[in-house]
Amino acid sequence: MPQVCILTDSTAQFPVPAFAGRTRVNVIPLHIEVNGRRYEKSEGLRAADLPPSAGPGLAPRVLSPSEAEFLSMYAHLGQYYSHVLVILHSAYLAGTWANAQAAANAFAGPAKVQVVDSGTTATGLGLVVQAAAAAAEQGFPADEVENMVRAMLPRVYSLFCIPGLTYMHHAGHLGLAQALVGERLNMLPLYVLDNDQFMPTQKARNGRALVDLLHEFILEFERLEHVALLQGVPPFESETRGLRERLSEDYGPVAMSEHTINPALATLFGPHSLGVFVLQGE
Repeated sequence: MPQVCILTDSTAQFPVPAFAGRTRVNVIPLHIEVNGRRYEKSEGLRAADLPPSAGPGLAPRVLSPSEAEFLSMYAHLGQYYSHVLVILHSAYLAGTWANAQAAANAFAGPAKVQVVDSGTTATGLGLVVQAAAAAAEQGFPADEVENMVRAMLPRVYSLFCIPGLTYMHHAGHLGLAQALVGERLNMLPLYVLDNDQFMPTQKARNGRALVDLLHEFILEFERLEHVALLQGVPPFESETRGLRERLSEDYGPVAMSEHTINPALATLFGPHSLGVFVLQGE
């Protein structure tokens, strides 16, 4: 029986679709509720279907997989693997980690289950999962794979530009008055996801200023192992193009990937958001 498999959630996005150990990676889906309608496994809803602002009546919610869903997944994976390493999006964003941990505590199957809060999401999460899968594929034991993951997490940095602040309100991260005022001013606020909470940093007045701020954020890192851009709908095409050009001048060839926001992330942050994920070199 193979020793280690990886379980992650559907916010994860992978820079390399066919990476080493991909067959060991399993994904448990998040659900979405909009206007009182539930979308199981986020199916039937596109990010483009969501309006820029979560106005009255929309009430968008991301619904984490339940404890029962996690238990079912653990039981299934336990038939094929002796260890299940669960690496999930930041516990700050939704109740996924809490449900996974509760299920792990209740699980009575033969497999050992360990749950890790990545402190990030999207491509930040995908980078960590890819590294864990590659280590598992090379035959490293479960405790070494987990230790490698936990050592890697402090090198993953996440920055978000979130114009649709009313989505942040519905996710429980911002007061309604503050969200409405922020949207009315047409600002481009930036948030760092750090220590499992959103920390506001700066606000850009336009696209050019946004590029300047993103560039300054990335320049803080001397060595870049990977930079990933999460594009909203519609995308920040000119801004990200300008950012890529600047990074090429500063760092030379840098591993970069670009991804489109998926429905679960769009429900959390709003469809017209931009995410930057940096994996700092060792």
